Amino acid sequence: MTTIARVETFLVAPRWLFVRVETESGIVGWGEATCEGRSETVRTAVEQLSELLIGRDALRIEDHWQTMTKGSFYRGGPILASAVSGLDQALWDIAGKRYGAPVHQLLGGPVRDRIRVYGWVGGDEPSEVRDHIAAQVAAGLTAVKMNASGRMSPIASVAELDGVVQRVAAAREVLGDERDVAVDFHGRFTLANARRVAPLLEPYRPLFLEEPVVPENSHLIGDFVRSTTTPVSTGERLYSRQEFLPVFQAGIAVAQPDLSHAGGISEVRRIAALAEVYDVQLAPHCPLGPIALAACLQIGFATPNYLIQEQSIGIHYNRGAEVLDYVVETTPLLFVDGHIERLTAPGLGIEIDEQAVRTADKRGHVWRSPTFRHPDGSYAEW
Repeated sequence: MTTIARVETFLVAPRWLFVRVETESGIVGWGEATCEGRSETVRTAVEQLSELLIGRDALRIEDHWQTMTKGSFYRGGPILASAVSGLDQALWDIAGKRYGAPVHQLLGGPVRDRIRVYGWVGGDEPSEVRDHIAAQVAAGLTAVKMNASGRMSPIASVAELDGVVQRVAAAREVLGDERDVAVDFHGRFTLANARRVAPLLEPYRPLFLEEPVVPENSHLIGDFVRSTTTPVSTGERLYSRQEFLPVFQAGIAVAQPDLSHAGGISEVRRIAALAEVYDVQLAPHCPLGPIALAACLQIGFATPNYLIQEQSIGIHYNRGAEVLDYVVETTPLLFVDGHIERLTAPGLGIEIDEQAVRTADKRGHVWRSPTFRHPDGSYAEW
């Protein structure tokens, strides 16, 4: 009844890769294997991994996860992990539909009835920051996240440092004391810059400071944690419990695994359990599509140490399509007092507009990460 008969992938605007898994009985599960700027490569990985799934029982989710992640000599990394993530989400979607229950019920049942969400804001100048945040507040959000800066010199100038402070100060001015702002360093800062700017931001009480160093330098994040009283977060470019363990031990406060990069629902629920051992909260990374968001929410409803959820509805760089364009009914993902209410439909809790997805895939959308350089021509961190 739940034997896997077919696996399909769809590359759709603005930059998402959807995975469709169908059983012989006609149950369809959806997942999102987006790897921003590398989704065509992930698409090939999904096709290869599907060879392990076709003809097998979709409900053997853990067995499939173990086989896909450990069944070959070369493992890990963002491409394979993203492919596994999309397939894993789709299998959980099938399981929920087979048993007539949302995924969070299969994970032990709800521990909360709604999840607080935040939105991204752009803006290079304080006046732009104010306008963009005001728009998010008007949309009903109680928290936002912003980039600390664009390109940063290896040792920042006074003007660069002051620019960071002025933008965050503008955010706090609009938000007041009742709403939150998180500040994303985006791996663009050297450790020296991050340590210099963190104390300057403390008067504005950010919700957290995100990715102060690139993931390759996770061995340095403990030095940053000890340099500030502000909670520190990281994790969007970490793909397993093993990669999260050192940053937990270094003292981060918030873990940000991505459900489309870090092994899907199966692995992220284990990352959440490990985080709880280190008194770390979960705030999954998700500037992606509706399937990834729904998967995050399903984890959140069943996870006690869940802080807040990122989402990209209305985000400034979604061009060509929006999150809600690919769902039949938008109500489950609407904001209510800065939260999304508990999803109650079976599986991931949303219904994908399959015709819209197939039409979008035929347009052949491709997205590439931009590259940046310093004024002297040298490479700058993205």
